[in-house]
Amino acid sequence: MKENQIEQKYSKYIVLLSVAIPLAVIVLFSIRLKDFGIETTPLPFLPPIYATINGITALVLLFAVNAIKNGNRILHERLMKTAIVLSILFLLMYIAYHMTTEETKFGGEGPIRIIYFIILISHIALSIVTVPLVLISYVKAIAQKFDKHKTISKFTFPIWLYVAVTGVIVYLMIAPYYAK
Repeated sequence: MKENQIEQKYSKYIVLLSVAIPLAVIVLFSIRLKDFGIETTPLPFLPPIYATINGITALVLLFAVNAIKNGNRILHERLMKTAIVLSILFLLMYIAYHMTTEETKFGGEGPIRIIYFIILISHIALSIVTVPLVLISYVKAIAQKFDKHKTISKFTFPIWLYVAVTGVIVYLMIAPYYAK
């Protein structure tokens, strides 16, 4: 398949996923399965797992950039696919947790509360931006438009890395307030 055909084929999926994923998270975040008569067991063990996945994603992204800078395209490709899979696993666990477990409120006061919400809001906003950036970067690579892939990845990488790292920070800041 030619490069332009590959991009055209995936462009509608990029748009669909870029809109559907954030909307689904917003909707599913506000739904508790018990509200529909579905008996569930809370999943309080998930936040440290998905925070760890965010941390691993950050490391994988750093290793992937190092791999491509050292000319190892195959390793870079494998690591980037791993980062995408890790992000999907994070998303699935995040949704499962919020659909089965009551919301945890941040209990910090004073300046730490402001810092927490600045980090949280920037994390959420940039996670929404990350979806299309990752998908576009990936499609440019599979279409073998490496010059365009490199250009967009210069934006994608730091934003995705920020989202992964701040995911861990948000977890560490709110962890003391999770119900035991």
